[in-house]
Amino acid sequence: MKRTWLWLAVVLVLAGAAVYQNKSKQSEALSASADMKPKPGFTAPMLELPDLDDKQIAIGGERDKLVLLNFWASWCYPCELEAPDMEELSQTYEGRMDLFGVNATSYDKERQAREFVDEQKLTFPILMDREGEATELYKVSSFPTSLLIDSKGIVRERITGVISKQEWQDRIDKWLKVQEDKQGPA
Repeated sequence: MKRTWLWLAVVLVLAGAAVYQNKSKQSEALSASADMKPKPGFTAPMLELPDLDDKQIAIGGERDKLVLLNFWASWCYPCELEAPDMEELSQTYEGRMDLFGVNATSYDKERQAREFVDEQKLTFPILMDREGEATELYKVSSFPTSLLIDSKGIVRERITGVISKQEWQDRIDKWLKVQEDKQGPA
């Protein structure tokens, strides 16, 4: 009888240890996922940011179009290099894709960001991340960082740094085609 109780006690201790270890691994996985960058295949975080006229614009989540979200700062030389391409892309894909520039205002000066927009003659919506909320949610640590997000709110591409306008067009065309194929003929 004592032997049975001893075995039962050992089994219960081992089972308890296994449950504890499993819970620890689950909480590690959850905390790791909170630190992960929104990457291809994951849902783009949703939030609202003010544009240059302080009108709130929603980003993330489902939309009726492909979205190109471009994080930049006025002091960033690579951002300056890609700005003309971003402007051309916004015009080329107008009506088929939304392009939003997100100024990392918490790392920039708003006055210089507005001057940058004027100097570059940017006409697409510029959102001001004054509190750094978008930069934090999207885990942006270098500029420029851009994300292509499909109409279901899923990140399809994450690009850190500058790529050529042709590379952008190839990627945008690819995801527009995927989106159109899923929607079927109009």
